[in-house]
Parts: sequence; C-alpha cells; structure tokens
Amino acid sequence: MSSNNTVLHVLKLTASVMELHEENTFKIRAYQNAAIAIDKTPYAIEDLSDEDLSALQGIGASMGKKIREIVATGSLSELNALLENTPAGLLELFDLPGIGAKKIRTLWKELGIESTAQLLEACNNNQIANQKGFGEKTQENLRKAILFQHEQSKKLLIPDAQQKGSELLIALKTISPDTPISWCGELYQQAEIVNSLDFIVATADAVKTLGTIQAKLEADWTPAESTPFTLRGLEKTTGIPLTIRTAVPHAFESQRVLFSSENGHLRHAVSDKETFLDICVKHATQTEKELYQTAGVALIPAECRVGYAEWELAKENKIEQLLTYKDLQGIFHNHSTYSDGIHTLAEMAHACITEGWKYFGIADHSQTAFYANGLKEDRVLQQFAEIDELNKKLAPFVIFKGIESDILNDGALDYPDELLKQFDYVVASVHSNLKMDEEKAMSRLIKAIENPYTTMLGHMTGRLLLRREGYPLDTYKIIDACAANKVIIELNANPHRLDIDWRFLDYAQDKGVLISINPDAHEQAGVLDTHYGVISARKGGLLVQNTFNTLTLEEIKTYFTEKKK
Repeated sequence: MSSNNTVLHVLKLTASVMELHEENTFKIRAYQNAAIAIDKTPYAIEDLSDEDLSALQGIGASMGKKIREIVATGSLSELNALLENTPAGLLELFDLPGIGAKKIRTLWKELGIESTAQLLEACNNNQIANQKGFGEKTQENLRKAILFQHEQSKKLLIPDAQQKGSELLIALKTISPDTPISWCGELYQQAEIVNSLDFIVATADAVKTLGTIQAKLEADWTPAESTPFTLRGLEKTTGIPLTIRTAVPHAFESQRVLFSSENGHLRHAVSDKETFLDICVKHATQTEKELYQTAGVALIPAECRVGYAEWELAKENKIEQLLTYKDLQGIFHNHSTYSDGIHTLAEMAHACITEGWKYFGIADHSQTAFYANGLKEDRVLQQFAEIDELNKKLAPFVIFKGIESDILNDGALDYPDELLKQFDYVVASVHSNLKMDEEKAMSRLIKAIENPYTTMLGHMTGRLLLRREGYPLDTYKIIDACAANKVIIELNANPHRLDIDWRFLDYAQDKGVLISINPDAHEQAGVLDTHYGVISARKGGLLVQNTFNTLTLEEIKTYFTEKKK
C-alpha cells in the first residue's frame, strides 16, 4: 500500500471509530476533511514539505503532524487508543454498505453484536428489524450484504491478482531459475475476478520440483489437497487459493491451454469426431499456435478462451478484427478537478496525448452529485471556456465538452435542455438510489435512454465487483432500447466495474449498438485502466468496427453533430 493510501485508510478509520465512540463532532469532521484532501492530492505525501502539507485545504499544522506520524509508523496513536476499547470484529461492519457508525454503535451497545458473523445470525433470527432505525428492509439488505461479502472474500480483481501473480512468479523463478514457469488458469486468461492464483512449471521430476517449491516458497500449503503433480495451498497475505501445477517439458504449452481455458472453449467440436480438448490431448507436444492450426483456425488469444463467440470469430477469420488497445483514438468518460478528479483538465488531456490519442472527452459529475463536487451551470460554462482555450493550445488534439449527467430518480437528466444541448455529448449514469427493483430500474434507465440528449449510457448496472451487486436489469431490453434510440453503451473499464458485462457484447453488436471503452478516470493513472476494458471487450468478441472510440477525430465530430440534429 502506498503512503497516500495508508494515510487515507488510517484517517478514514479514525473518523469512523471516533464516530462509533461518539467523540467530538468537530474532531471527527477534521479527520474526514483531511481524508478528502489526501484523496484529492496528486502528490506523494512523503515528497511534500511540512509547509506544503499543512497548506493543503483541510489539513493544517496539527493534522499535518498526525499525517507524518502515519507515514512514519503506519498508524496513529489516537486511533490505537480508540481501538483498545473497540472489539476487533466490529471493524468488519464498516465494510458493509448502507450502515454507518451510528447504526453499528446501536448494534454493539443494544444487541452486543461485535462481528459480521454475529450480525448475520441476528438477521437470520429476525432480531434487527425491531431495532429503532432499522426495519425489515434494512435487516434483509444487511443479510444479503454479509452473504455477498463472504462469497467474494479470498478473491482478487485482475489488477491485484496480476500484481500478486507477478511477485509470486519472480519468487518461483528465483527458486527454479532454469525452469520454464508461467501463469495459468484465470491469471493467464486475465479474468475480471480471480479465484485462484495458478502457475504451471515444466519439469521432468515433478516430486522434486514441487518439494523444492514447498520448502522455499512461503505459503499455507495443504498437503491433503495436493498430489505428486500439483501443489495446493493458500497465498500468505491474501488467503486466496494458490496452485502450482507441473507438466513434462514437451507438453508445457498444451497443458497450459488445458488449465487456462473454460470448458465451453475446450469442449467445442472442431469436427464431427473431435473437440478441441481431444486435439490438446492427442497433440500434447504442440505449441499453442500449432494446436489451433490443427483445429483449423488462427491462434485464439488466452483472454478469449471463454466459450462464447471466439470459435465463430476464428472460423470467420475475424480474430484479427478484435479490438486492441492500439485501435483506440481517445476516451470519453473522465473526470478532472472541476468535480472529484485529482488532476486538472490540462493534465488529463496531456495523459491522453501521451497515449498517442487524438481526442479526449471530459465528463465531470453533474450538479446533483454534490458529494462529488458536481458542476452547477456557471461552472459548466467556466469549463467550456477553459476547453476552448486548451483546444487552441493543443491543436490538432481536441477536448470534447461532455458531462456525466446523473439519471435522476424519475429517469430525467440533471440539467435543463437549454444547457444539455450545449454539450458535445452526455454520458447518462445512475449514482443514487441504487436499491431498486427491476421494474423501477428498467423504467428509470429506459426513460434516460429515450432522452434525445443522452449520447452514452454509463456503467449500466452500477455494480462494483467484489463489493456491490448491480441493480436488477433485463440487460437485453436495455440494449434494445439503446439500439432504438441510437445510444452508445459504455464498457466502463475501471477494474472495479467492467460494466457492461462482456457476456452481453455479442448481443449488443448484433443489434448494431456501438460500444465505447471508457476508463472513468479520476486521475492521470486512471487513463490506463482502459487496458482492462479492452481485455474485457475482447472476451466478448468486440470488433474494431463496433467500437465508438476507434473512430477518427473527424468521424467523432460528425457523429456528435448528427446526434444533435
């Protein structure tokens, strides 16, 4: 964890625990404001002088000293004192959506609940509904949230899995420097959620190789679940399952294909008599490329071996038409310091120029998103003026004037038509009142889609992977509505979202709906999340010609002009 992230975590936790213990309201707010300041600063805390740190809005000299303590020790004495009088399991409750410190205190003091396990039991026994400020709906939402949290524990999003996978790969190659070792399984396939960190090792002596790894690689190994050819255990820091497989050297690549492909991919019938699985077994000495040649197609990339559209694309010689990162010309869902972003409009534009892109769309939050410093009309016009000036300086690069308009509870957009028509484009997204049944969610989204000023539908389901399920939707009907109203669907590339789910991209393309790969970037580094969107898009078989932000600058300008008409 970087020092900024450590400071942010400790400040937020301190504010929450202080609220739990009913400490002074002004002190709590001071920590909350400091957390906001740290979250928004683009600078590494350790690089700031004491004077510069204290000068940050919401910090000051006193809080600056506390932040220095966190950087130096990883904690805070004031927090540690509070934690001595706080049951450790109680902190788990802060990770649950829809419940704050005041309600957690009620559960603790009134019912003696000190962990999520105890809270789940109380929900199952109908003990929560009768508590003041809760009710049956809150009780059921808490129960679902706990079950979801338990289900998602010991899983990693792809960026975290790749980081941990890279660390382990380096360690394994240090242990066996002359042995071919590779990711396999979900890591090799670059799945959006990784349930297990899997590796494959080429060796003629599996027992000896695995014995050496078990002795030298620190992990919670489980011999009862291991075999002479496979070592299983739990990764030490995350608790995620860890598997080390072996293959004889001449079958290394074919075995990696077998252990890194979904069943639907392997069971595909390449002829009347055999499946691709049969080919991998019969031709075990072949390379990955040779195995697919034997199946009569070009190499299907590892991330595409998911059992959906990849074989049809391969047979139609369309694998080369799948979207790649280099095909992108720009991105459209991004934020700046005008709302809740860390970097300025100019800094975000330069991040896109660095990627070699031709255009950049800014879509800061709209006015109803007060929690994200959403733009009132005067600030929209102020941003327009800055964009005009930057476009003169950065030409031929172009910044497009967009907005991420909240879809209000009744499905309306967040500004009057007179202002909406001044934007080049509008990304319509739901950010509030997420607890909807399917009927409410459908009517709300479809009304927004039918608004003539809606250009793109942002993060369709509102899901946050491993943290929050999306609201219920009939995704096919949403896609149909977008097709009927010529609304682009965003594939939000933030690895916490990856929304629209790639499994619906084939249907969207069949309906003629364009897809835009957008990072939802709130800082310069966030622009690079676009890579995850491309990987997800390739899984769903997204072709270059169906991707909105592969259009040239002139084509984009024409599209926006025609859309306004």
